[in-house]
Amino acid sequence: MGMSTERDAAADAGEGNDRDRDRSHDHSDGRDQVRDLEERSRDRALEGRVVLVAGASSGMGRATALALAAAGASLTLAARGEEGLAAVAATARREGAAEPLAVPTDATDRAAAGRLVAAAVGRFGRVDALVATVGTNIPRRTLGELTEASWAEMVAINLSAAFNLTQAVVPALREGGGGQIVYVSSSAAKRPDASGVAYQATKAGVVGLAHGTMEEERAHGIRTTVVFPGLTDTPMVLKRPTPTPPETLALALQPEDVAAAILFVLRLPARAHVPELLLYPSRL
Repeated sequence: MGMSTERDAAADAGEGNDRDRDRSHDHSDGRDQVRDLEERSRDRALEGRVVLVAGASSGMGRATALALAAAGASLTLAARGEEGLAAVAATARREGAAEPLAVPTDATDRAAAGRLVAAAVGRFGRVDALVATVGTNIPRRTLGELTEASWAEMVAINLSAAFNLTQAVVPALREGGGGQIVYVSSSAAKRPDASGVAYQATKAGVVGLAHGTMEEERAHGIRTTVVFPGLTDTPMVLKRPTPTPPETLALALQPEDVAAAILFVLRLPARAHVPELLLYPSRL
């Protein structure tokens, strides 16, 4: 692989979920990967755990929701798009989730994030964990191309949404005696690439949010983890200004790989804490 291809492979590494979900990119409905995850989850290790997945309608959030369903978790699913959210909830039900709660939510709206957590507590009585996968990127992403509006949009979706969800869920976690928050950031927050300054800055901001929350809430039994996926084959790759070569995308992570990493973290006992988890494609 030449240097230019390597740079292309690194560009936008780890870009996750597209908030608009305007194109289906779910790998034949993800059925084969879900079956594989179900095989690994037969012990139903998360039976009875109440987990809220934000950004659940596609990509990493969708894969995580289905893996959690196979592992026995009680699910609250949130995303902006009602249609995609309903489809994921139906699939989660088939995969083993008992009546998952689907709540259309714009997490950039602080009040909406609060209503989401209240709905989860109202249905299940508590929240044990939050998985925050909300994120986006834009084609016109270079420093010279960014505008005040596009910068503000990136901050709102990639960082403020995570803050709103965190602030809303922490009281519920405290009330339950502790819990976990898993944030999906990006390898772009660890090593520079061509994903754009707004993407890298906001994804790095999520890291500060996670670690700061951990320091403040450790005494209340709350643990935070940041997952840093490398290039992953999700709808967001369609937002790149230059299409990713098929031979590169063939070597990328799949959303189910990220879901497996998240489930590993959620299965850990309360005495164990993973501050950060880096997950890269092995051949890129």
